[in-house]
Order: sequence, then structure tokens, then C-alpha cells
Amino acid sequence: MGSLGPVATPPERIDLSGSPHEIGVQHGRQLAAKIRSQIVVYDAMFQTNTKMDWDAVRKVSQDYAKTIQRLTPEIYTEMEGIAEGANLDILDVVALNSRSEIALGMFSDGCSSTGWDRKDLGVLLAQNWDWTARVKNNCVMMSIDQPNKPKIWMVTEAGIVGKIGFNSASVATCMNAIRAKPVDSSKIPVHIALRVCLESTSKKEAIDRIKSLGGIASAQHILLADTEGPVSLELTPKGDTHILPDEDGIVCHTNHLIENRDVHEPPWLSGSPIRLDRIRKLMKQVATTEKYVDGDILRRRVFSDTYNAPQAICCQEDPSRPIASRSSTLFCIVMKLGACNDLPQAEVVWGQPGSGREGDVLHMPW
Repeated sequence: MGSLGPVATPPERIDLSGSPHEIGVQHGRQLAAKIRSQIVVYDAMFQTNTKMDWDAVRKVSQDYAKTIQRLTPEIYTEMEGIAEGANLDILDVVALNSRSEIALGMFSDGCSSTGWDRKDLGVLLAQNWDWTARVKNNCVMMSIDQPNKPKIWMVTEAGIVGKIGFNSASVATCMNAIRAKPVDSSKIPVHIALRVCLESTSKKEAIDRIKSLGGIASAQHILLADTEGPVSLELTPKGDTHILPDEDGIVCHTNHLIENRDVHEPPWLSGSPIRLDRIRKLMKQVATTEKYVDGDILRRRVFSDTYNAPQAICCQEDPSRPIASRSSTLFCIVMKLGACNDLPQAEVVWGQPGSGREGDVLHMPW
């Protein structure tokens, strides 16, 4: 395997618990170096994509800070703790958690996700997360244990409070970035919305909470599931569209809006419609040919697929793009919810599945 390059180094795992402030301080202290590295990475990315340096980004984040503090005060308190623990300004942490909104979605962030309600066999939720390789060393597997709330397990970037994962109530989230306008800083950023979902006890509660908070600040896609099945949430500041599974119980999404027409969405990733057709086709094949489906089958038959590379389901770096905004698949996650009252669980493979350089299968919970 030496000719293929080094095997992916597994991510750090951290466990956080206590009050919102205590959780934040633990996060900031344990991940201070990674959070600072994230700021350097995103500073370069913002300058490449939006011509804003980090000082300008922090100024823009002031409005989001007010919104997060007003609408989700406990999450804001946690973010203050992160800033305290990492010896940073609160606006640094807000900027990281609002980076999708501040950049108007202009990053080359591509992801392919799928949810599958297999009835008595349980619900699967899975995705490849595609992003710049420069953040890979700053991603972690994190658990968050809060009083009177479900326990969370997720894969996230250092400094970011909500991402891809599930909770002890079998509510799970995946996400796909969308580039569209407008953006509304009076609404919550998508990473805050993901955390709201992961603090909910059902997908209905998650949807109701996002609605009660006034919706989200930018057009984004959250693939949400509980033991009753998945739902595709195309969320925008102008209105939301929910896409239900097809006749096989499957719903798929990539990086463009499929049904929501409430916002202006200029052409972005030309490979996104191709990836959507491809993942739908591959999932249909799996559903009709496999009696028992696990993470290994999904990785081999779906998430390692390189059709239409570099903009494939298993994304490759595009050398024609600036280094600061090149994307590739950084990890693959397959979550399983609630067959026969089993506890939720996930398999995470660090690196590109099927490449020969991916690491061993990691498990959540640990």
C-alpha cells in the first residue's frame, strides 16, 4: 500500500460534559491549537473566495453574534466558553460557526448524502463529507453530554458547535452546502440549526424548533432522520421545502436545491446534478440486490464511486481550482437508527472510501 500514500490518521476524540459554559471551556481548551489552525485556513479561504480578510469576517459576524445570543442563548454561552478556553475573541468563534453564511455559500463545498427507511431493519443515514483537505487535521469526533438533553455524538470541525452525527434519542443529521441568495443575519446559521436538531428528541421536534426560531440564515440542506425515517430539508431564509423518501424509502441530496424555488440559486457545482442522479441510481441498485445492507456495502457500492471525477460521489481534488478552495472527500459516515430498539450507532471512515488510503472503521458511540 506504500505506493498509494500514507493511510489516513484517525481524528482526535473528545468528550465534553456539564453546563453550556463548562462544555465550551472544555472544547476551547482541548482544541485551542486546532481552532487557531481553522482560523488560518478560513482566513485564506475567505480572502480567495470573497476578498475579505479575517478582521472583515469578524465584523460581519457581529450581527450573527446578536442573533445567536437572542435566539439560542445556551448555545451562545457555550460559544463564549469556547472563546474563553481557547483564549480567543467570541467573534472568532461566531465567525467559524457562521462561515457558510458570511461567505454566501461561495465555497466549493460538495457532499453527497442519502437516507433510507428500511422499515423493520432500521433507518440508515449516510454521507461523504467533502471539504478542503486543509481542515482535515482540525476535525474531531466529539461527544456532548448535557443535563436534560439527549447525548450527542458527532464529527465536527474544531470550534464548531453542530455538524454531522446523532444523539441518544436516535435523531441524526447530515448536511449539504447550497450556494444561493439572499442571506439573512437575523436568522440562525446552519451550524446552529444542526446543533438544534441534535438537541431534539425527534425529527418533528427538530423541524418545529427551527421553525419557531424563524428559520435559517442561508439556503442549506439538512438531511434529518429519526427511527421513523429520513426527510430532506431544503431550508432557506424565504421558506422551507421538505422532500420525503421515494417508494423504496430512499431520499438523496447533493449540492443544489431540488424542489425549493424560494431563492436565487446561480449555477455552482456542475457535477452536483450528475452526483444526484448517480447516488439515486446506486442506492436503487443496492435496495434491489442486497438483502442485508451495512456500512461496508454502502462504502463499496455507493460512497467509493468515482464516476465523473473529480466531482464524484467520492470527491477528488480539482487541480484547476485555487489551493485554498479545493475539495475532496475527507470522511464517510454511515449511521444506523433503531432496528429492534437498538441504540443508534455509526461507522466513520477517515479518508476517501475505496482509495486504499482510508483508515480503519471508527465507531460512534465509543
